[in-house]
Amino acid sequence: MLAVSVISWIYADIEIITQDPWNEVMRMVTGIVTPDFLETDNLITAIVNTIAFAILGVAFGNFLGFFLALAFHIRLVRAGCAFIRAIHELFWALVFLQVFGLSALTGILALAIPYSGIFAKVYAEILEEADTTSLKTISQSTGRISIFVFVRLPDAWIHFKTYSLYRLECGLRSSAILGFVGLPTLGFHLETAFAEGKYSEASAILIIFFLIIATIRKWSHAKLVPLYIVVSLMVIPWGLSDISITNVIRFFTEDIVPHPFRVSGPIDMITFASFFAWITTLFMDQALPGIIATIILTQIALVGAGALTLIFFPLISPKFFGFFGRTLGHIFLVITRSTPEYILALIFLLLWGPSMLPAVIALALHNGAIIGHLMGRYTESMVLRPDAPKGINLYAYDILPKIYRQFLAFLFYRWEVIMRETAILGILGITTLGFYIDSAFADLRYDRAILLIIITAILNLGIDVMSRTIRARLRLRTRVDLL
Repeated sequence: MLAVSVISWIYADIEIITQDPWNEVMRMVTGIVTPDFLETDNLITAIVNTIAFAILGVAFGNFLGFFLALAFHIRLVRAGCAFIRAIHELFWALVFLQVFGLSALTGILALAIPYSGIFAKVYAEILEEADTTSLKTISQSTGRISIFVFVRLPDAWIHFKTYSLYRLECGLRSSAILGFVGLPTLGFHLETAFAEGKYSEASAILIIFFLIIATIRKWSHAKLVPLYIVVSLMVIPWGLSDISITNVIRFFTEDIVPHPFRVSGPIDMITFASFFAWITTLFMDQALPGIIATIILTQIALVGAGALTLIFFPLISPKFFGFFGRTLGHIFLVITRSTPEYILALIFLLLWGPSMLPAVIALALHNGAIIGHLMGRYTESMVLRPDAPKGINLYAYDILPKIYRQFLAFLFYRWEVIMRETAILGILGITTLGFYIDSAFADLRYDRAILLIIITAILNLGIDVMSRTIRARLRLRTRVDLL
């Protein structure tokens, strides 16, 4: 992986284009230390919408994913779940925007559909890896439903709850960036603030968002979930009256049909020849350059995230720092991992211009902070020898060898996620697949956009297969209780 990353770096576009980034840095620093909480209009509404979209998207995704997990042994179900989770939430949002407009359905479905595939995969793995000792005490005449409800489900339930809470945190980040495509969440106001150079306003919005993420374990009690869902259904801006059935039908029957089939008469060999020429041109001019850029950026960011993980995890480990040091480490990692890659890339883009460098730093920081947080927690349960060394010797010769397999497991687990995020960063102008997808939507060429999204999904599926193969060959197991 390191060798591939070095080769990718040689061919990467990492040029700093801005002439005076330090002036912009000083303006941002000034904005950070002088947050303006009164500048943003409808801030309370944006906060409520962000939380409501996240709760409803995760809740519906959880519900669908649970039942899909029960049928996950069926190959068609596994393939379907892999496909829907391989498409980023923002791509789903761009699709549903053409169908339902800026309605609540767009935001909810954009989260619920990919999350259902993710929940199905994780829940199926939890059930598969659960302790089966209790099954030996069950009577042979006991029904399968009773065994599942009263024996298997209780053992797995705590892991379901833990992962659901983690996914809600992810849902809040995704809900926020849905504002970048026009939905009324915090991301909408954040993008406007950055675009207008109002960094004090942007700082205030980010602080509020960090507080929501940091306090999630305080307000997301399981007993309150039904109430949260009901309240979210009541307060979310539905906007269903703006949905046109005619537009919905036209989108699925005309807009996404490949251009050669849409403009031709009866389908014949000439039509298929035109389609082949159309798809070849699209692949060579857009898909192939986008795939190459996406892979290059992904591999650099993956190794960068791994390197930063090895630096970050001691910050919250009780084996290296006391209470005060770990508190500072927690604050740093919460801010870094809570800030979506999209927002980090936007900030660095303003500093350095539209190259791969902002995306590389954003992806490496965000994922390094996530894995570093998980690895720091992993070291909490470790028992050291009475004569254990201190400092760098403790790190290099005692702790790191013990956690390295788990570190690799998490790193390869995030590989697919980094690929998904890499593709979507093209919306910011970086020439990954997302750049061409966003351009196709902007030009109202929905057939091209859908085909490029399918190519993105196939690419992500390939990375997922490679990741699982490597983890299986190295016997690496991802601890779901930490996720």
